[in-house]
Amino acid sequence: MAAKNAIRVVLLIAGVAALAMGLLWIGQGLGLIRWPASSFMIDERRWTLYGAVLVVAGVLLIARNRRIR
Repeated sequence: MAAKNAIRVVLLIAGVAALAMGLLWIGQGLGLIRWPASSFMIDERRWTLYGAVLVVAGVLLIARNRRIR
């Protein structure tokens, strides 16, 4: 039982982190987030795609976490 709880916590943390990072990458790729100012990702459209893939991965991890009982 404790192992399942540990897995759930790890999946939730990984999913939330992936979701947040993916949204940041999308924002930087679109030029909406200009932080840090020296970032090589700003206005680079390919980071929008990479961010979208990471957001989907984060959502899948969070959804998988909800299915573990």
